[in-house]
Amino acid sequence: MLEGLFDEGCRVPERTEDKMSVTHEEFDTAVEGADETTSDYEVVEDEPSAADDVGVAGDDEGLAGDEEGAEHDYNIREVVLTDEELDAIADAAIEAINRLLPWFGVENATIEEYEGDEGELIFDIVGENLAILIGRHGRTLDAFQFVVSSMVAKRIGFRHPLQVDVEGYKHRRKQKLVTIAKSSAARALRQKREVRLRPMTPYERRIVHIALRDDPRVSTTSEGVEPNRQVVIKLQ
Repeated sequence: MLEGLFDEGCRVPERTEDKMSVTHEEFDTAVEGADETTSDYEVVEDEPSAADDVGVAGDDEGLAGDEEGAEHDYNIREVVLTDEELDAIADAAIEAINRLLPWFGVENATIEEYEGDEGELIFDIVGENLAILIGRHGRTLDAFQFVVSSMVAKRIGFRHPLQVDVEGYKHRRKQKLVTIAKSSAARALRQKREVRLRPMTPYERRIVHIALRDDPRVSTTSEGVEPNRQVVIKLQ
């Protein structure tokens, strides 16, 4: 599946047996998971309908920049890390990214590293001809991030929230989701009724929850079953 997923020019180098290696099967699993759970990132507001009244209430899972649904047994480490530990995580992530880039025929790319609002480490890949890393609706990028996160977890023994971006793609998408969240909250207040957004991935839903968590006038919850789970904005 891996060879047929990308352009014919994409190379798959031989891998070595170490903690930073990744098999075709692991990458295939990540891609299949992204295909099943990733919705179109060009999210737009949906008007509520009678069909939207059915749902199962629940809390959103997940960490910023990390892939929900990962089945590996790496514990989320909820402690304050030292600068040395963060540097080690960043070094492992950059090494993993550089090992994966040749699979896509990407050369001479630059990786910009910075810390996100929720403490996640963000790695933005900058270069030429990087569309192949994003894929349709960002699914390839989601799979790429999942594999990087898994490789880093194998190396350090626990899972730390990471986000892999390509020339600010996810940053722009986050800004759009925040705008949608706030405008939808305003519509809920104006119409004095709950507003349901279109189905989103766990990562997208979390952005909406965070965007509105400090607004005392509304609350948010996630309802439904994947891949049709959606955020509902309710009046307080």
